[in-house]
Amino acid sequence: MSAPAANLRINADRLWDSLMEMARIGPGVAGGNNRQTLTDEDGEGRKLFQRWCEEAGLSMGVDTMGNMFMTRPGTDPDALPVYVGSHLDTQPTGGKYDGVLGVLGGLELVRTLNDLGIKTKHPIVVVNWTNEEGTRFAPAMLASGVFAGIHEQDWAYDRVDAKGKRFGDELARIGWKGDEEVGSRKMHALFELHIEQGPILEAQGKDIGVVTHGQGLRWIQCTVTGKESHTGSTPMPMRKNAGRGLAQITELVHQIAMDNAPNAVGAIGHIDIYPNSRNIIPGKAVFTIDFRSHEIDTLNGMVERLMAEAPKLCEALGLGFEAEIVGQFDPPEFDKDCVKAVRDAAERLGYSHMDIISGAGHDACWINRVAPTAMVMCPCVDGLSHNEAEEISKEWAAAGADVLMHAVVETAGVVE
Repeated sequence: MSAPAANLRINADRLWDSLMEMARIGPGVAGGNNRQTLTDEDGEGRKLFQRWCEEAGLSMGVDTMGNMFMTRPGTDPDALPVYVGSHLDTQPTGGKYDGVLGVLGGLELVRTLNDLGIKTKHPIVVVNWTNEEGTRFAPAMLASGVFAGIHEQDWAYDRVDAKGKRFGDELARIGWKGDEEVGSRKMHALFELHIEQGPILEAQGKDIGVVTHGQGLRWIQCTVTGKESHTGSTPMPMRKNAGRGLAQITELVHQIAMDNAPNAVGAIGHIDIYPNSRNIIPGKAVFTIDFRSHEIDTLNGMVERLMAEAPKLCEALGLGFEAEIVGQFDPPEFDKDCVKAVRDAAERLGYSHMDIISGAGHDACWINRVAPTAMVMCPCVDGLSHNEAEEISKEWAAAGADVLMHAVVETAGVVE
């Protein structure tokens, strides 16, 4: 495919205005957004996106997981589409750009092609994936996971939120349960633009991150069992304190991650202590370890070391230890040709760039299983995300969308 002209740029003001208008739907309490998946606010955001896409001449398809596919036709009716997009749902205290930039950046590139009368051989489809965040209905990247055959749809429909409401019921309630069979679409390629959600690009002074890999992860739920007893009357040598086991395993997790740095990270996030009373020595601690790496051998090695050393720490304290993996996916390596298209686009446009590994999960990580895929990243201030204070500049957004457009158009093929 021939490369698009170097002067092809998106309309930065229009993209920014679209981001700000979408941010008015589901405003947070501190300047960000609360537009959780399958809420009324999510439905309202979808309607706005639909209206903008239809105004741009796109036709809509919706599958049975609520994924939205907005199609700009190509000149070859037999050519598979190039997909571009991300997600519109947010965290409860989310920012205005996480996911949304990738969806509206896709819409903006279509608007720009329309403005300039540029046609492509392959159709271009702008997609909004349902429930990427996983904050209301776990796990994250749920609908793209069903699309890619990772999860069964019936299982996804049965996920419940904190109030016991089913995913399938809420999808129908807001009116976005489509009739298209999920996963039936075939893709020529998929590109996803996203804010970095980390500090590397800003610290290195780079405009663009060319994402070569994503991190794989292992979530290990651990239970340390001791004996509840009175904190005032139980002699120190006779205690079976599950909190001590938690503390020592916390340090073990940190040491395992440090020993594998810079190619791995790890921490304990969710923790429940029982009975969680001021004057009772904890009898049980249940917590989840999050190990991540883009190297599969490193990731598995971290888990193996934990499983070998944690039981010994607990045994020395008179405690029981049990563990099970409750979430996992292997590190994705993005398609080399698609990655090259992103890198070449940044070069052609004169944007500073560097290869980068995504520290977070994204829909592209699942779609990578079924189609050639790549990601573009732009910086975010202080690397802050999943926070209402999340911020990017108009210039960063425009650079990311410019690179996205060039990579997509080159892959879709300009018709002269």
